[in-house]
Amino acid sequence: MTNRGFVLATRNEHKLRELAEILPGVELRPLPERVEMPPEDGDSFAANALIKARAAHAATGEAAIADDSGIEAAALGGRPGIYSARYAGEGASDEANLAKLLAEVAAAGGDRRAAYVCAIALVGEDGAEEVFEARCEGRLIEAARGDGGFGYDPAFVPDDTGPGDERTMAELSAAEKHAVSHRGRAARMLAARLGAGEGEPR
Repeated sequence: MTNRGFVLATRNEHKLRELAEILPGVELRPLPERVEMPPEDGDSFAANALIKARAAHAATGEAAIADDSGIEAAALGGRPGIYSARYAGEGASDEANLAKLLAEVAAAGGDRRAAYVCAIALVGEDGAEEVFEARCEGRLIEAARGDGGFGYDPAFVPDDTGPGDERTMAELSAAEKHAVSHRGRAARMLAARLGAGEGEPR
C-alpha cells in the first residue's frame, strides 16, 4: 500500500495509536495544534466523521481521515450512540461514562446486548469523500474488567471471539481486539480502498 500520508482528525491518543496499529502501511500525521475542530453536531457516526475529516482537510489542504465511534445499548434504544464520548457530560472520564451506561442498562431491565459502531471518513486532497462503517456485536457485563483498550472496552464482551470466551475488549491483546473490533473492521475497509487507489479516493 502506498500513499502520501493523511492527517488524522483527532487528538485522542488512543484512537491515533489504534489506527496506526491497524494501518501499518499508512502514514498518519496527528492533527496540528493550530487546527480548531468544529462541533460534532451530526446525527450519525458517519456525519460526525465527515465533519471532522472535512475540517482537517480544509485547514491543512491535505488528505484527511477521521473516525467517529461509540456504543449502542439495546436496552436503551441505542443510547449512548453518537454521545458515547460525553455520555456523563462534557469532559467526562471514560470511567464516568461507563458507570452511567452500566447503571442505566441495569435499571432498564437486564437486556445486555450492545454493539460498537465505527465510521471512518476519508477526504482526499481533491475533496472527494468516502465513508467506511462497521459494527462489532456483543454484550455488556455488570462490572468492568481488564486494563487494555479504552472507553467502554472493560465491560464489553464481543461475540466474535467465540462461544465460551468471556474476555472483555480490555482483556484482549491488541491483535485480538483489532481482528474483531468495529474500528478494526472499518479500518480494513479503508485499507482495501487505499490499496486500490494509491492513497487517494477515486
